[in-house]
Amino acid sequence: MSNNNLQLQCLSLLQRCKTLTQLKQIHGLISKTRLDSDPIVAGKLLLLAATAISDALGYACRLFSYLPFPDPFMHNTLLRGLAESEQPHNSVLFFTQMRRRDVLPDSFTFAFVLKAAANFRSIHVGRQLHSLVFHHGLETHLFVGTTMVSMYAECGCIDSAYSIFDEMPHRNVVVWNAIVTASFRVGDLEGARRMFDRMPWRNMTSWNIMLAGYTRAGEMGDARSFFLAMPQTDLVSWNTMIVGFASHGAFGDAFGFFREFLWEGLGVNEVSLTGILSACAQAGAFESGRILHGHVQKVGLNNVVSVGNALLDMYARCGSIDMAHGVFDWEMEKKSVVSWTSMIAALAMHGYGEAAIELFHEMEANATRPDGITFISVLYACSHSGLVGQGHDLFQRMEETYGIERTIEHYGCMVDLYGRAGLLDKAYEFVAQMPMKPNTVIWRTLLGACSIYGNVRLAEHVKKQLSELDPDESGDHVLLSNIYAVAGKWKDVAKIRRVMRNHGINKSPGWSSIEVDKIVYTFVASDELSAVAEEARKNLAVIILRLRMEGYIPQVANVLHDIEEEEKHDTISRHSEKLAVAFGLARIGGQGVIRIMKNLRICGDCHTVMKLTSKVYERELVVRDRSRFHSFKEGSCSCRDYW
Repeated sequence: MSNNNLQLQCLSLLQRCKTLTQLKQIHGLISKTRLDSDPIVAGKLLLLAATAISDALGYACRLFSYLPFPDPFMHNTLLRGLAESEQPHNSVLFFTQMRRRDVLPDSFTFAFVLKAAANFRSIHVGRQLHSLVFHHGLETHLFVGTTMVSMYAECGCIDSAYSIFDEMPHRNVVVWNAIVTASFRVGDLEGARRMFDRMPWRNMTSWNIMLAGYTRAGEMGDARSFFLAMPQTDLVSWNTMIVGFASHGAFGDAFGFFREFLWEGLGVNEVSLTGILSACAQAGAFESGRILHGHVQKVGLNNVVSVGNALLDMYARCGSIDMAHGVFDWEMEKKSVVSWTSMIAALAMHGYGEAAIELFHEMEANATRPDGITFISVLYACSHSGLVGQGHDLFQRMEETYGIERTIEHYGCMVDLYGRAGLLDKAYEFVAQMPMKPNTVIWRTLLGACSIYGNVRLAEHVKKQLSELDPDESGDHVLLSNIYAVAGKWKDVAKIRRVMRNHGINKSPGWSSIEVDKIVYTFVASDELSAVAEEARKNLAVIILRLRMEGYIPQVANVLHDIEEEEKHDTISRHSEKLAVAFGLARIGGQGVIRIMKNLRICGDCHTVMKLTSKVYERELVVRDRSRFHSFKEGSCSCRDYW
């Protein structure tokens, strides 16, 4: 076979290459046929390894080291791959080596290394590169100037970004889009709007940047106005609005946009579906999610990994672990590490700690390598099921078996593990020995454990640490106040409440929501005006009376105020999750599961009421509180009273 034919054959194989294993096989063929000295073939091989195959960058570096005479294109190729990697500073080190080898940098060289400086937020490196750009006479180059604008914005120097932009002699729509994006990046919404209004011409990307910028900032009203003003809409703009509403808790708007999207007939894709499924997951909209599942199957996207993961997560967060398991076992032909991790997290949230650990071992047996998030999920499973020994062993295996560096989130899981098990001294000792400084999450986890076990002494010490880090967080004051209240220290309770009042610190109100006939209703204990709330209160009074006949006695210790006993009974009877369940029993006929979402931790009295209600009314109740699920059946809870 002629050299030309061999070259074409190798280039064709590289064109279809998708994995590192395939790349190595093709490289073997290239070496065997001595085409590794062909700059076109070698360049294409390096390009694939450095930029197109996710786990092949190390291979690309080794490949480059064996190239006898790498040309500027090859240098730029590896520079680009390093810049886009998880360790972009290596791109700067490689750029330094290029200069030592007297490889003349061009516009692509500077664009890639400036991107690297932006990715690891080094304004020092960025300014040095800016000087070199001037030295090489590339300050007016459109491509380089655009990248410098983005670099300065990523490093938080918006004034420098504006200065570069103003000095550019020629600007195209890409540069204008870059400066608008830069403004949003530093939170300058007015600057972004001002630049958008100045644009001499716009494309669809310009409008989508505005939509994305406003949605990321949570300004959904402005995003909606821009969407309605668009000369034409596309799939990206619809998806941006759906995902934006979902991510900011505006689930009704997300559903409404999705329905309009379907009527427009644009054709849903995986982004649309994952966005709206996320809205269902966060809202606990089980029925809406189940309808969407049917739509996913109808359009044939159930085998797409990201959609399958979103379905699994939706069912898990809506309280149906069986449906989540069904998606995982029967509909996901390909399971990514995210799929395994999502299923482990689902089991953990529902209190099935042993099953989560078993699935983790099954994941290992399937040769799927866990990552740091996987370990967070399985450690969470251990902490919420009291599996202290197993959690300790898994924590050790992270570094010993997999070489995964422990982050502060992993240490937080261990503090939670010991704290929930009542090992408060061990939890505090663990915090004291952490290799990094404890943050507010670590201390709040320990404060929460003090609240569960009523440890006033340690709680006061922990609260002191929190006051130094974040003195105005209402939840910390409320937790310590609750601990004092349970201990009967009403003077200390009054002192904390006075401090909160003087500093304008307000307690976050508790709320619970329930989906009935595809409408999500939200209940707040203090809501006295709503007709729906009045209906719930009347039905709750009947339920409580029936439960009292079965032996229910209100746990008024959960009312953390120094008030009369009769008032405590009235206060505790109006907790939002009780109202939601009462409304569900009145509106959801048959034997359907009643699913409740709650923003705070469920209290002991409500937990008891749910258990008794599930027995007396012969209904399954599923409550998702701030950190986990409680599935109540026949008078017992899946958490086994450990939460």
